[in-house]
Amino acid sequence: MVVVVGVQMRLHGTSSEAIVEPSKDIPFDDGRRRVTITSVTPEIGGGRYPIKRTAGQDVTVTATAFADGHELVRCVLRHRAQHGDDWSEQFMRPLGNDQWQAVFPVNKIGRYRYTVQSWVDRFQTWSRDLRKRVEALQHGRADLLIGAQLVRDAQRRAPEADADRLKGFAAALEREGDLAAQVDMALAGELSELMDRYADRGRQTTYHRELVVVVDRPLARCGAWYEMFPRSCADTPGEHGTFRDCVRRLPYVASMGFDVLYLPPIHPIGRTHRKGKNNTVECGANDLGSPWAIGSAEGGHKAIHPQLGTLADFRCLVEQARRQGLEVALDLAFQCSPDHPYVRDHPEWFRKRPDGTIQYAENPPKKYQDIIPIDFETPRWRELWDELRSVVSFWIDQGVRIFRVDNPHTKPFAFWEWLIGETQREHPDVIFLAEAFTRPSVMYELARCGFTQSYTYFPWRTTRQELTDYFTELTQSEIREVLRPSAWTNTPDILIEYLQIGGRAAFAARLVLAATLSANYGIYGPAFELCEREALQPGSEEYLNSEKYEMRTWDLARPGNLAGLITRVNRIRRENPALQSDGSLAFHPTTNEQLICYSKREGENVIVVVVNLDPHHAHSGWIELPPERLGVATDSRFQVHDLLADARYLWYGPRNYVELHPDVSPAHIFCVRRWLRTERDFEYYL
Repeated sequence: MVVVVGVQMRLHGTSSEAIVEPSKDIPFDDGRRRVTITSVTPEIGGGRYPIKRTAGQDVTVTATAFADGHELVRCVLRHRAQHGDDWSEQFMRPLGNDQWQAVFPVNKIGRYRYTVQSWVDRFQTWSRDLRKRVEALQHGRADLLIGAQLVRDAQRRAPEADADRLKGFAAALEREGDLAAQVDMALAGELSELMDRYADRGRQTTYHRELVVVVDRPLARCGAWYEMFPRSCADTPGEHGTFRDCVRRLPYVASMGFDVLYLPPIHPIGRTHRKGKNNTVECGANDLGSPWAIGSAEGGHKAIHPQLGTLADFRCLVEQARRQGLEVALDLAFQCSPDHPYVRDHPEWFRKRPDGTIQYAENPPKKYQDIIPIDFETPRWRELWDELRSVVSFWIDQGVRIFRVDNPHTKPFAFWEWLIGETQREHPDVIFLAEAFTRPSVMYELARCGFTQSYTYFPWRTTRQELTDYFTELTQSEIREVLRPSAWTNTPDILIEYLQIGGRAAFAARLVLAATLSANYGIYGPAFELCEREALQPGSEEYLNSEKYEMRTWDLARPGNLAGLITRVNRIRRENPALQSDGSLAFHPTTNEQLICYSKREGENVIVVVVNLDPHHAHSGWIELPPERLGVATDSRFQVHDLLADARYLWYGPRNYVELHPDVSPAHIFCVRRWLRTERDFEYYL
């Protein structure tokens, strides 16, 4: 408890003596509380925002707690379900320098609360001092009588069975007898455990905040996403794809080991200012326009583009995907085409130019004439918020539990905090992915406001130092408590220069980096596995003949495709718990700046990844791995199993040699295993 006491100064005559008098409105509830609790972690924004975990994980809480004087304090961590009445508590262990720590599990999705309580523990202080007196041969019967009184006090707080036990201990301390035996009994664990159970906590201090943890399902922590345009799923060139075509594509996506199938907007596409191929402003008669230009006479955000099928077809797709181990994620783009029914029915939700026309979207020098943004500063904002929430509810009713949110950084933080909170209050299994390539402070605030996962700057981090610095920030700073990074190799908007000039080896390297640096990653396919790398023009990150503006026919069996590598990488992720979270990520030195080395560990499962960042040339060098990180003895032999090539090597000590050829294998994904030697001098691997 932090207390500020008001004081008054009164001077008597000419004397310099000052008498300090407390003001009459002292803000103490009990001035006898002596413990101060500070620096509770994790705590984000002074407790303003919840932290994040997934079901089955732990929350490790630390705090600083101390009192005046030399008496010992005890601390407990208290935690409960958000809507539960009963607190569970456990003693926190001392770390030294007045710091305490405890861990509690969160096994179910939903929200939990936690806080810290601390008090001066007179019995433990008496026990400590008694030990010191015994060591100095200064103890006597009076010391035991003091302890007996403390035990009598605890007796009155205990239920009958334990009260009888405490009564017996007190009587034994009070009677004349063998002093040494009485001291041994007083310091024994049985009495200490009873006294902990019924400690005098009448003047305990409770931390001034109850902190919150949001617990999501495991897919929020670890998942592989595959983005696919439904209209490009038809096998016949020039034919518009349907949801039924998507169903036929499901075995292909599932066979590569993905968890989530993400669909760009599936709603009717506007006709006014519709964009032509390659984002031209001239639209041909057969041009389809951008799916993100949502809304037409056929409907808005709760309708389906007629050429894709019906609502029943969509529900069938969701169900068929689930049967193959896939969840369907839907794009949530809160923007409209000029033809959206909202424009007609709610013109007050849009901003107008001085000439009375509605303002279309711009990000100078880019212009999006086919899209108009919603005005969240409208006086009718409450009705707007309710309507947008109903959009989410509608698709939840169709079986969707994952939303990829388009450009959330262009809408108010307060709106997202409300929408996500209200949605997860009724459906705690719903996942929201924030597609926000914007300033770090804005990305981090969106995560604090509740987004389950977040896109990252991974596409543009290509050097060893860039990757090391960025992922160290994401996984080792405070932001790790709220932001779950999702590393995307490419998107319909992002074809980075590294992929354009690097060829197949560049795609392979970026796949391994995304899938192992981050527990959540995604690819935009089939463009990625087919190594599509032709840009709209030099210096552009836009695809030539982008699916955003036209449908494509893909030859999934094209020679040189990466489907086999993707399948292996996703299988490795599923089989190795170390790759299913981010908190253990650690980078390790290499003697070649074109080689990046890092590791992850979960229990006995240790994964070491080495990637050649140069897609054009072979590189070799020495890597340094701390033995304690690998769980092996210093200067001992151990085996590393390359899970990509299914090759095994014996390494010795912390420094070992690697060599990677981009055309053969751009990376190693090593699983570290112990190396055993039998009594018969027969060597084998465990």
